[in-house]
Amino acid sequence: MEPRVSHPPTRQPSPGAQAPARDPRPYQIAVLSGLLLYGLFVLRFDVTVPRVAVTLGAGLAAQALWTRLARLPRFDSSSALISALSLCLLLRTSSLAVAALASCLAVSSKFLVRWRGKHVFNPSNLALVVLLALPVRAWVSPGQWGSLATFAFLLACAGGLVVHRALRSDVTYAFLAAYAGLLAWRTITLGDPWSIPLHQMESGALVLFAFFMISDPRTTPDSRLGRIVFGVAVAALAHFITFRMFRTNGLLWALAALSPTVPLLDRLVPGPRFVWRPLVPPSHPSPKGVSDETLVISVSRDPLGAAARP
Repeated sequence: MEPRVSHPPTRQPSPGAQAPARDPRPYQIAVLSGLLLYGLFVLRFDVTVPRVAVTLGAGLAAQALWTRLARLPRFDSSSALISALSLCLLLRTSSLAVAALASCLAVSSKFLVRWRGKHVFNPSNLALVVLLALPVRAWVSPGQWGSLATFAFLLACAGGLVVHRALRSDVTYAFLAAYAGLLAWRTITLGDPWSIPLHQMESGALVLFAFFMISDPRTTPDSRLGRIVFGVAVAALAHFITFRMFRTNGLLWALAALSPTVPLLDRLVPGPRFVWRPLVPPSHPSPKGVSDETLVISVSRDPLGAAARP
């Protein structure tokens, strides 16, 4: 019996294609779950265990339904869990039906609102702004963690970017730098004490937004320059909505308003498309009908913006 010799794959990833060495989503799920448990049993968040169960269950059920309708080869719960956990941390409602609707909207948007294989909107962000716009009893609770929990959450999120190399830290840092700079500029202009912008930056909602919403690899521009421009633009619009239009939840509205500009940035400044998993060898082709939720073949963009062949 001849020994089996393993040959390297003849097909390599597209030049510049980006994929993390390890899938960072399990780490993100662990961080969000830990914060939710801490909020439920220590900080006494204004959310009940049944609402958490309904939110998580509805998200997983919607993911399972769309997996069946799209005829995907496997059920992937990671993305649905991240969206549902984010909704548990931010969304507040007294209705179980509204909580379930939020998760269904978030997960369904990944399959229904797409452009060239990418999500147009961050799922949890879209669900939140839709519910805020509808005449339902739903609101967002941004300041509920306290400074100690916010700092610990910040360290955990920043550590996740370093450990897992999520390849989208540039948009997070660009957004945070621009937003902090605008707050500092406003403080200097108005002559306010520096405790005000420092308190505004000590927001768990801001950390959650910066590390889990605006940094979503499936909804950010492909190129580094595009991501930096996008992060700065979201910070500027959020600052304008909050301090010029005097509207609450400026971060959420700004991201939802600017997310449709990502395809334009991808066309003007093309870059490598992000994939969650490494390249599949040619002897194991992806099954027909696989969407980007389980896609493992990396793709890149040509200068005209069209998807290149694997």
